[in-house]
Amino acid sequence: MKSTLKVSLGLAVGLCASAAMTGVSQAEDLTLCWAAWDPANALVELSKDFTAQTGIGMKFEFVPWTNYADRFLNELNSKGKLCDLIIGDSQWIGGAAENGHYVKLNDFFDKEGIKMSDFVDATVVGYSEWPKNTPNYWSLPAFGDVVGWTYRKDWFAKPEIQAAFKEKYGRDLAVPATFAELKDIAEFFQGREVDGKKVYGASIYTERGSEGITMGAMDVLYSFGFKYENPDKPYEMEGYVNSEKSVKGLEFYKALYDCCTPPGASNSYMGEGIDAFKSGQVALHMNFAFTWPGLQKDESVGGDKVGFFVNPKGPDGDQFAQLGGQGISVVSYSDKQESALKYIKWFAQKDVQAKWWSLGGFSCLKAVVEDPKFPESQPYAQTFLDSMAIVKDFWAEPSYASLLQASQKRFHDYVVAGQGSAKDALDGLVKDWTEIFQDDGKM
Repeated sequence: MKSTLKVSLGLAVGLCASAAMTGVSQAEDLTLCWAAWDPANALVELSKDFTAQTGIGMKFEFVPWTNYADRFLNELNSKGKLCDLIIGDSQWIGGAAENGHYVKLNDFFDKEGIKMSDFVDATVVGYSEWPKNTPNYWSLPAFGDVVGWTYRKDWFAKPEIQAAFKEKYGRDLAVPATFAELKDIAEFFQGREVDGKKVYGASIYTERGSEGITMGAMDVLYSFGFKYENPDKPYEMEGYVNSEKSVKGLEFYKALYDCCTPPGASNSYMGEGIDAFKSGQVALHMNFAFTWPGLQKDESVGGDKVGFFVNPKGPDGDQFAQLGGQGISVVSYSDKQESALKYIKWFAQKDVQAKWWSLGGFSCLKAVVEDPKFPESQPYAQTFLDSMAIVKDFWAEPSYASLLQASQKRFHDYVVAGQGSAKDALDGLVKDWTEIFQDDGKM
């Protein structure tokens, strides 16, 4: 998941959960810092096994997504000792490495026989490496995540809906293979009555305050041909960020917002998307994969009523998806690094990773996700695998927060507020990002 997200899934601000064993001294406890969401509850349950095996107690500092980045980046920047372990956003890795916040793990991995080749390649690049694509590791891949889609499988199966769709579009109603097909489906359902209730086409990301609309827009732009920079000249963005293909992608995202979202969807992110889908408002639902276990179990829309599909292809056949997820790191300011490293070693084990998946955590270990039985382990397992195979990520630069603020404003101003054109928004983004990298001395 990403950095400053808006979702509340049952954990309070600053929640501190303890799984410490009776009789273990306070000084031996480790504190692990993460976001307050459903996977955190699963980690508390999983970590009981670590305490049972090692005698090391575990405490947890979980902060809601709205405060996650501010709270823990401030903690790291102040060299605080609250967190012994931290599950940090993928976009933090550059800044954390360059500012000395995380313990470099190469020697530890070598000593303990932990091989990064045993983890899904995209998660190693996204969560562990800095600089990217170099063998410098600052975390262990902890939670794989990616933007994908859920849909109302039961609505798609209704004979009257199937007949109406085929009459209008000349093809069967099915999971969309392209974004053009996705938009057709969203338009078809927009304002339609299903089971006596008016419904809408799609819930997508539009949130302005943290990172929502950037994650949503980029999820589409990648498949339209967007590139961050000239592959032969780092940080040269002119003609790439604002290419003709990028412009068409952003125009598409605005068109999808304008035509097919439910009322009041101008500031929607993960939590709002979950609510829209659970309440039966929308046929299609863009969200990170972490939401899938909860939706699958939901009494109203889960079970046979929900289906999952990978991000569709763009107009030229390109197919990518926005990476989420995090790695787990040892905080360099901790006085308990030795015990924290023991947790990393324990967490990397195959049986622990298998249990992590069974509890609702999204394992990044190849031995788990490449097991022949994995695709049948959950209804969304194959979609997760297919999605993780096509991921791209937002800038992981140390200045990512400034880069993100710029894209949030440019995208929201155009897509939601209707200011200017897509070309204007992307030209402005090139200007913003160029200034940031110039200030960093990289241009």
